[in-house]
Amino acid sequence: MKEKFSRLAALAMAYLPLFAAASSLSTDVVTDEGAWCWFADPRAVHYESPDGGINATWLGYIDVHGNVKASQYDFVTGKRGEVLVRSFFQPDDHNNPTFLVLPDGRVMIMYSRHTDEPAFYYRISRRPGDILDLGDEKRIETANNTTYPSPFILSDDPDHFYLCWRGIGWHPTIARFTLPDETDEVRAVWGPYQIVQSTGARPYAKYRSNGKDKIYFSYTTGHPDNEMPNWLYLNVVNINVQNGADGAATAVLVLEDINGKRLSVIEEGPFHVDKSAGYKEAYPATVIDSPADARDWLWEVALDEEEKPVVAMVRINGEKDSHDYYRAAWNGSGWDVSFLCNAGGHFHSSPTTEKCYSGGEAIDPDDTDVMYLSVPTPGAGGDVYEIWQYVTDEDGKVVSRRQVTENSEKNNVRPFVIPGSKGSPMRLAWMNGDYYYWMTKKGFEQGYPTAIKSDYVYETTVEEKSPLFSSSTEDGSLGEIPVNGPQFSLAVSLSVSPEAFFGTLLSSPRFVYGLDGESKRPFVEVDGKRHFSSNPLLTSDNWASNSTGTHGDWWPTYPGTIDLAFVYDGKRLTVYRGGLVDQVVEVDCLDLSGLTRGSFTGSIDRVEVYGIPLTQEGVKTLL
Repeated sequence: MKEKFSRLAALAMAYLPLFAAASSLSTDVVTDEGAWCWFADPRAVHYESPDGGINATWLGYIDVHGNVKASQYDFVTGKRGEVLVRSFFQPDDHNNPTFLVLPDGRVMIMYSRHTDEPAFYYRISRRPGDILDLGDEKRIETANNTTYPSPFILSDDPDHFYLCWRGIGWHPTIARFTLPDETDEVRAVWGPYQIVQSTGARPYAKYRSNGKDKIYFSYTTGHPDNEMPNWLYLNVVNINVQNGADGAATAVLVLEDINGKRLSVIEEGPFHVDKSAGYKEAYPATVIDSPADARDWLWEVALDEEEKPVVAMVRINGEKDSHDYYRAAWNGSGWDVSFLCNAGGHFHSSPTTEKCYSGGEAIDPDDTDVMYLSVPTPGAGGDVYEIWQYVTDEDGKVVSRRQVTENSEKNNVRPFVIPGSKGSPMRLAWMNGDYYYWMTKKGFEQGYPTAIKSDYVYETTVEEKSPLFSSSTEDGSLGEIPVNGPQFSLAVSLSVSPEAFFGTLLSSPRFVYGLDGESKRPFVEVDGKRHFSSNPLLTSDNWASNSTGTHGDWWPTYPGTIDLAFVYDGKRLTVYRGGLVDQVVEVDCLDLSGLTRGSFTGSIDRVEVYGIPLTQEGVKTLL
């Protein structure tokens, strides 16, 4: 009876914010189709260069069609854009991309499949601060399967970057890489090494660096589905530069507790943790929470102004139907674990699976007393998960609550405060919509059809336009295209036979757009030089009817109608696929003289030509 009363009281606490004054934000849709998990970070980042030339926010996500995508908000130009980072990828929300801003201002975007391939992929922007023009896709081979890339550059070692992920034995793993060379290649110069060894099969870790010499990370005994109880720990990776035997500087990575006590030298083997009284007595500063009757999971690690860690965590009961949000903070001598509110149960629409999926928590990295929680909130159509802002005092007690989203038709979950965004108009982003499963596969064909929203309202402006030429003839002939000017836009809708998925699609004396039959990648050819897209002209929709999970399989889907746009501004030709930037090719004085249909098996259903370079918003209105 006492347990039942406690759970009812906790549930009542979840709705206590309703009696506080609501102060909702204006919100906007970043993308209509996109999702992210909460263990690969930063899934979004804001960066401002010292000279003021770059002031931008980038957000990454993956959709149910297997498209890894990213949005760019450029606050210098006032423009936004959306780029196709990788098509035909495993349609799984664990595969959202993460960002690393390189010392020269270029942006590295990393992503990997979920657990079933020993490799990372990455692309690097060709120009500082502009992810809409990405270099070729590169691949990092690993000895073990990979998930959740979290990259860091530390100022004490500015010529390398460190990558943390779930790798060796499904455990926290780390390696040190060279910065990209002139061809965007990197190489591992240390590791990978497993950092810790748990008694649980799959510890879940979140990372945060101080930007200088330390990486703080919190992790669980294992997956809360499988561990009862499930504990929560925190360790520190310390970069310690020493002189080697030959006098050269050698980086030695040491694992420490929060007090600086050495636990291990990482390359000599993992530090062993368990959930016993003996372990807690021996290493008390490493244990954040050790419940006897709950399943801990974590959402985020942040550092306050004194570099003390703050952790967003959740306790889940044995039956997995009641989730309680907590804030854990290091006070200098111990961990203060403070109750915030009850979070209901799992948020998604599949009642028999992933019962430990809470709505989500986020910490403001610029003010760790401020957190954002996804909480079930009564609405006109029943309970909907809304985003709330919680503020705590120095003792962790909740002192104010404010509703951020309200009157939502669908759930708002997995909030994220964008690192580096203090003073920027965009600070908070989250997922909105229906959610059935973390992967699109048999039995969960709908997958995760969510949108990404933010607290920044972008004023969309679409230029007035009327085509100079339009054709939708049944035979697909292009006719005489009347454009020879210095700028233009060409919109084409076509289809290619799956039985002959190759060939030249469009052709002129200087310009060719074609499809390679082996790689299934399209290419732009200008003056005889061929530029391949990194993105196969395929989707991953067949996973819904063929895949049974994360087994390393690939299920190519040949598209039906393919919507393309070619926009030339006098200097660069930008190729859009389905409204997303796919390729950018620098070319002088390009025109469409003599453009004809290529010799492929299929049809051209629509052709429109405009005498101006359309914006991406303008391109999307043509779809």
